[in-house]
Amino acid sequence: MSVVLIGLQIIASVGLIATVLLQSGKSAGMSGAIAGGAETVFGKKKGMDALFSKLSTIFAVMFMLVTLLSSLV
Repeated sequence: MSVVLIGLQIIASVGLIATVLLQSGKSAGMSGAIAGGAETVFGKKKGMDALFSKLSTIFAVMFMLVTLLSSLV
């Protein structure tokens, strides 16, 4: 059981790292913060950024669940 959890933990870790690094960077400064907030509210994410955002959320949830399960076992 622990071997399976360790394998899932490694997959979740590598997937989370890869998807976060593949996302495009945000603009620096106050104008980037305002524009980024407006894009989030109005849903301007499209294409690969949206895919990487969803994948990073999935990998993060998977990482947390596997970590909690491994602490209980």
